Amino acid sequence: MTGAFSPSATSDGALDSVVTREWGEAAKAVARAEQPLASLPEAEARSPHQVAVALAARRSARAIRSGFVETQAEAVYAHLTDGLTVPLRIAEVVEAAAQAFPRLVPDERQLAADRARAQAGKEGHEIDQGILLQGLLRAPSAGQHLLETMLRPTQRALGLLPDFRRRGIADLGSVRVERRGLAAHLTMCRDDCLNAEDNQQVEDMETAVDLALLDPDVRVGVLRGGTMTHQRYRGRRVFSSGINLKSLHAGDISLVDFLLRRELGYISKLVRGIASDESKQWPPGPVHKPWVAAVDTFAIGGGAQLLLVFDHIIAASDSYISLPAAQEGIIPGAANFRLTRIVGPRIARRMILQGERIHATDPEARLLVDEVVDPEVVHEAILASVERLAQPAVLPNRLMLNRTEEPLEDFRRYMAEFALEQAHRLYSSDVMHKVGRFSAVKKA
Repeated sequence: MTGAFSPSATSDGALDSVVTREWGEAAKAVARAEQPLASLPEAEARSPHQVAVALAARRSARAIRSGFVETQAEAVYAHLTDGLTVPLRIAEVVEAAAQAFPRLVPDERQLAADRARAQAGKEGHEIDQGILLQGLLRAPSAGQHLLETMLRPTQRALGLLPDFRRRGIADLGSVRVERRGLAAHLTMCRDDCLNAEDNQQVEDMETAVDLALLDPDVRVGVLRGGTMTHQRYRGRRVFSSGINLKSLHAGDISLVDFLLRRELGYISKLVRGIASDESKQWPPGPVHKPWVAAVDTFAIGGGAQLLLVFDHIIAASDSYISLPAAQEGIIPGAANFRLTRIVGPRIARRMILQGERIHATDPEARLLVDEVVDPEVVHEAILASVERLAQPAVLPNRLMLNRTEEPLEDFRRYMAEFALEQAHRLYSSDVMHKVGRFSAVKKA
């Protein structure tokens, strides 16, 4: 863990004593509720009766955890962050909670065992993380502090910044960043998998966004997909095919490091900018910049979610946008929070609930993109957009638009419910059935 957390460090010893003592009693009840699990085989080998026994035990234990978190979330978070003085990122919060409140969330041993299993064979410990994070995000002080902490630049970005400022280029693996004139051009370059996102790409994207925001020579950020080597799209640019389903089925997509970090980290920074203690600017506030997205071929799933936070979107005339999350069995990030405002309730429901594709040449596309151009002139359209958005008055107007359209408080409440609902979806019977079939096909 990178923070300065120590479970014994407290700002109010009496309060900490109460909350840890209360959890001590609750943890005993959790242990009793989960006792039947000790005699069961691993999840993949359980009979239908044993599956029912495990489910009943988990539900009983989770009811105890939920009751505790519902009443003690602020105190728990204050304990973990030394009275809101230690900034812990979301992964550090759950790690610290596992140390300070045993049995409240899974410990590293339980997580490591689950990481070694395919999704269909996991125990579902991430649901317990979802219970904690729902409670913390619901709690006004804790939730706001956590969201603001997630807007800080990553240590990786801070370490790379001097070299990026000097050279104007950074190759992060799945994302390349290059400063050209007034713009930082971020290119997603997972050419083998059509820019499908996994844990590593979330890490690289947040680093790339941080670099663009931290470099004072950058006025505008640009995001575009690179040229693919994938057989079907070889030689073509692709924006994004969304979540990496192969990684999801293999159990390599995590609730904390992918699904939540993605929303609270780099996507939130695209909207709100970076909160940095290093900033000496006046008036105080986030370091934020306008962003341009260029859609080549398609923006599917997570790619479509990304578009909902950009200031200007250019789409090639042969591209399309879709949100097939309902068919995949999961929730499409914060799209449920943002899409209705952008396209209206009817189109939002068709896209999210039925997976309807919106082609760039469809009339409805004008609600999702700002320009539709021939594929050959996307680059020229990007340059023209950068020039417009680099104007000085863009920043204050952008700030006021974003504060009006997406208040942090509304986002906090949405993400609180998302944290647990998405965790449930990862381990729901329909998703498990789908990933099990996928694994069987792969083995065959």
